[in-house]
Amino acid sequence: MDRSYASRRQLLFQAAIMAGAALSPAAWTSAVAQTRLPDYPFKAGVASGEPLPDGVVLWTRLVADPQAMDAGLSPAPVRVGWEIAEDEGLKKVVRRGQVLAVAEAGHSVHVEVAGLKPDRAYWYRFTAAGHASPVGRTRTAPEPGAAVERLRIAYGSCQKWESGYYAAHAHLVKDDPDLIVFLGDYIYEKAATDEGVRKHPGVIAQDLASYRQRYAWYKADPNLQAAHAVAPWAVMWDDHEVSNDYGGDQDRSNPPPALFLKRRAAAYQAYYENMPLRRSTKPVGPNMQLYRTLDWGRLARLTLIDDRQYRARRSCDAQSKEKLIPAACAERTDPKRSMLGEQQESWLQAQFAATPARWNFLGQQTLVNEVITPDQRVSNDGWDGYAQTRRRILEGWRDHKVSNPVVLGGDVHCFFAGDLSLEPGGKPIASEFVGGSITSLGRSREVVGGMMIVNPQIKFGDGQTRGYGRVDLSKTACEVTFRGLENALLPDSPVRDLAKFVVEDGEAGLKRA
Repeated sequence: MDRSYASRRQLLFQAAIMAGAALSPAAWTSAVAQTRLPDYPFKAGVASGEPLPDGVVLWTRLVADPQAMDAGLSPAPVRVGWEIAEDEGLKKVVRRGQVLAVAEAGHSVHVEVAGLKPDRAYWYRFTAAGHASPVGRTRTAPEPGAAVERLRIAYGSCQKWESGYYAAHAHLVKDDPDLIVFLGDYIYEKAATDEGVRKHPGVIAQDLASYRQRYAWYKADPNLQAAHAVAPWAVMWDDHEVSNDYGGDQDRSNPPPALFLKRRAAAYQAYYENMPLRRSTKPVGPNMQLYRTLDWGRLARLTLIDDRQYRARRSCDAQSKEKLIPAACAERTDPKRSMLGEQQESWLQAQFAATPARWNFLGQQTLVNEVITPDQRVSNDGWDGYAQTRRRILEGWRDHKVSNPVVLGGDVHCFFAGDLSLEPGGKPIASEFVGGSITSLGRSREVVGGMMIVNPQIKFGDGQTRGYGRVDLSKTACEVTFRGLENALLPDSPVRDLAKFVVEDGEAGLKRA
């Protein structure tokens, strides 16, 4: 055989493995012997995501030991089978195949299934080396333009392992959502401490091996696994998937940009490996395009934006480790500075101009509303540090006459509900609902109460209760329920409806339900 041909063939084969591409049965036989695994390999569970009318992404990552840096696996590739069926018992299998899980991708698997029927449930599982994964349930999106009657979304953020148990996820599963939206801080990168109710392995997550280990540890939680297995997910990161309060090429410790971007590249790779994302989002070094839209017939469009990767340097005293800056700081209102970057902002305005949906959700990481402290300061870690980006979004909704814009958020460890307008006390353009945190600790009643007095556009606030948000959508109304745990320090905490709101079709501004 010609050596150049053999070399090209080997390179193509390696490229197919790295891209997660399925190979023919003959190629499987010659490529990899049947790998023997030391233990049950599905300890990170299964997941699905990115639903389209004809398909979804199916995900798993082989993990035999969540505490080990190598997940308890050898570097050898592992053959993984998958199947998806129209019934929970997997009797009516409609698609099946095999892929390789390779060490270079953290032994993760991303299967992009196509050829499914729109707007219906499916069940799936994986097999490897004689082991079978749990069975997961997913669903496809409705056809474009379909007259959909309803949609239920559960959304959350901020699930610091040490701070509490994942009882919120257990109750989220019982709510039986069609789609789960997670808005950041899926993991926390810092070293373990003696505080809190449980402890993860002690290292700081700052390179690829330690980020992989942190995800494996979080994903071993049975309630989180159940939430992943009940419905498709749409995800967006925040800061702790990389480093606290990072933006662009820096975090609060102001490291050399080249050094930080090396860390960001490792974090983004680990994020991709551990989420049910399409190959089109696969990172290249420290870059990963994650902003995108997801449509649910004519009823709803979810637009997910990334306010971490592309933002300008922090405004006003950028070298400070403190978040609060004077509200009068001119730099924060400089129209040349962007929270999203010029390219993403242009893309976002194009989505506003073209959306066909009755309800238009903006999924983003934090609190969009301006919050000024009694001593006239704001945070430069969020939208208040980039006030003109927020203004351009509000103007875009107004100028493009976007139907029923609603903002979903996280990050701040509080439940907040409020209206968004261009001027203080002005006519609402959109409503905003921040869905608390799954476990991460929030603010005192006194602090939240003071925030609401100074910022009356925020109609509801609770920083003491952990939980998540639920959206029940119809053609006539968007109903949002804040679901609060009685005590996130208990593994089986009960949940209650903390507050309910409604936004009526064609009428901007929230109302208490």
